[in-house]
Amino acid sequence: MNITAKTKLCIIIGDPVEHSLSPAMHNAGYEALGIDDQFVFFGATVKPEHLEDAIKGFRAMNVCGLTCTIPHKIEVMKYIDEIDETAKQIGAVNTVANSNGTLKGYNTDWLGVVNSLEKYGSIQDKKVALIGAGGAAHAMAYGVLKKGARLTIFNRTLEKAEELAHAMKLIGYDAIVKPTSELFLLKDFDIVLNSTSLGMGERVNETPVSKEYINNNHIVFDAVYVPFETRLLLDAREQGATIIHGTEMLLHQGIEQFKLYTGLEAPEHVMREALELRIKN
Repeated sequence: MNITAKTKLCIIIGDPVEHSLSPAMHNAGYEALGIDDQFVFFGATVKPEHLEDAIKGFRAMNVCGLTCTIPHKIEVMKYIDEIDETAKQIGAVNTVANSNGTLKGYNTDWLGVVNSLEKYGSIQDKKVALIGAGGAAHAMAYGVLKKGARLTIFNRTLEKAEELAHAMKLIGYDAIVKPTSELFLLKDFDIVLNSTSLGMGERVNETPVSKEYINNNHIVFDAVYVPFETRLLLDAREQGATIIHGTEMLLHQGIEQFKLYTGLEAPEHVMREALELRIKN
């Protein structure tokens, strides 16, 4: 890297954020394109109670790009100037671009989901089970519904699942709501999406789905990407299911972010290699 006082800052914020591979992925892309003197990407832990102050700080520092991960994807919408229409419909923002002092929010997570799933065929009319109803779930729900899937949202707190279903209803999409106590119904689904944080950090040995509910007809997609193979994905592999690692969502949403922050096409193969290298090490 060739960082100077002219280098533009791009930051990922979350709590926790130490596990994030976004800095390695984006910085590898900058270096490959020879723009690592123009952009640098790093992470910063921001507690929920400090989010508003953090956004004020980013404005003052004229930060170029802001990536939001758990738990800021919804709350950040209160503190920025504009929100892209798709992000409004999703109800969550994971990407904030600074354009001449105006902070505009976008959501690239849904593309990370759809682009990863469609490698295995059309999502049209597929029965999709979404576990969780937080910020990441909003993007997953929007993405699969936009592509014509039949969605059921499973969540421990039904109220949150109903709020997500209602948000999708407002933009013309229907979803069914079920408690997680009914995950035994998964045998009738084609795709299982985990949007919860189970499987990472202190809960690394936990899974949102009992192994017995997974079969070899499923595509199982976990948004968690550290560790590379979560307990959910290990169980799914043993059951013969097709698995999609969270790194795929991270990569494809990051490619869209890269364009928003730099105005350039992202070097996908370089960014993928950077992710794989970090995970293996």
